[in-house]
Amino acid sequence: MTEYRRHRVQGGTYFFTVNLADRSQTLLTDHIEVLRQSLRTVKQKHPFTIEAIVVLPEHLHVIWTLPHGDDDFSLRWRQIKSAFSRHFEIGEKISNSRMRKHERGIWQRRFWEHRIKDDNDFARHVDYIHFNPVKHGHVAVVADWPYSSFHQFVNQGILPMDWGGVAGLESDLELE
Repeated sequence: MTEYRRHRVQGGTYFFTVNLADRSQTLLTDHIEVLRQSLRTVKQKHPFTIEAIVVLPEHLHVIWTLPHGDDDFSLRWRQIKSAFSRHFEIGEKISNSRMRKHERGIWQRRFWEHRIKDDNDFARHVDYIHFNPVKHGHVAVVADWPYSSFHQFVNQGILPMDWGGVAGLESDLELE
């Protein structure tokens, strides 16, 4: 078993960061319904639970829990990226190595993942996800960003609507 596979946990909960190849684009929010449909389509064939998510113009952060006995998040990301990319005509810059592998150039090839270790780790990552639009200057308060599970957390009574509206909170939400 490779070192990489030893860090996976079947049925585990993971935090992901996934980026567009061209970070100056705004495809993810401009085409939010395409992204949502891509997620739904893959979830039907390869179930997972979205615990928290935020979609920004050029990247997204999400926490997934995989089903018991399943650790193949890479398959899911490959299919989500592919489903999203199929909605766009080819026009992006594609490197020679991507052309040889018949890949599009919309997404960065890789993604960053972190296995959630405990409740505290989960809470820190959820906070990071929800505060991310403020961190990147898209909005002044968390509640103003529409592409976030924050609103579900408010509706469920988990967070107050004014959460994340306090100056200086960002320093408490750094993960690295």
